[in-house]
Formats: sequence, C-alpha cells, structure tokens
Amino acid sequence: MSSIVKRSIDAKTAQAAIEAAAAKAREMGLTMCIAVTDEVGDLKAFHRMDGAPMLSIGISQDKAYTSASYGFPTHGWFDFIKDDPPLLHGITHTPRLIVFGGGYPIKEKGEMVGAIGISGGHYTQDMECAKAALAAIGADMM
Repeated sequence: MSSIVKRSIDAKTAQAAIEAAAAKAREMGLTMCIAVTDEVGDLKAFHRMDGAPMLSIGISQDKAYTSASYGFPTHGWFDFIKDDPPLLHGITHTPRLIVFGGGYPIKEKGEMVGAIGISGGHYTQDMECAKAALAAIGADMM
C-alpha cells in the first residue's frame, strides 16, 4: 500500500485571508462575502460583511470551490471555453462552476493548500480583494 501527504490551510491563515480581503473591500467602499476552502474545496472559513448581497454567499463559496477543484483562478475559465462552442454551452451548466473572476487557489511553495472566493462587487473588484488576501498571507501569486 502507498499513500500521499497533502498540505492544507490552517484556520488561523484562513481567517487572516478573510480579514485582509474585508479590509480591502472596506477601503473600496464595498461589502463582500468571503469564502476560504481547504485544498479539496471544503469550506474552511466564511465571512459575510454587513450589507453584503445574499446571492453572494453561494457565489463566493462556489468561486473558492471552482479554484480548489482545478487549481487555477476562476477568471481563467472564460478564456479556456470562449472559443469552444460545445464546452462553452455545456460546461457552464456544471453545478458550482464559476467562469468569472474572484476565485483563486491558495498555494504555498507551489502546492495547493486551499482556495479563496469573493463576491459582492463587480468581478474585477472581487479579484482585487482576493489578491489583497493572498498577498497578506504570503501565498504564491498567480
């Protein structure tokens, strides 16, 4: 028998990512939902800022899940599928798959340890808040 060892984000780091993303959102005058998952996409930490849209709860969690599932940012999906009609029209019906910005894998020394998903603003604003979180925890930047 053989097995593998995986690294996973800890609760303290997940909370630090949430705090940094929320600080950036406040700086931008926004209210966000911020989700951090472990390396397999299971929710590790979550925060809904006061006034953040209800719909953003699920979207933020799905952005983190999408990034954890494939190991790359959610905004990379559109470029991947936009010129492939069967994929464009088929994969977008996949539950929990998000194809616009705001979700990033969290990597440490090249290894996936978790993911973050943010929703509440335009996806470009969500991306800014996520990047602030990644920088604050010292994650590998994509």
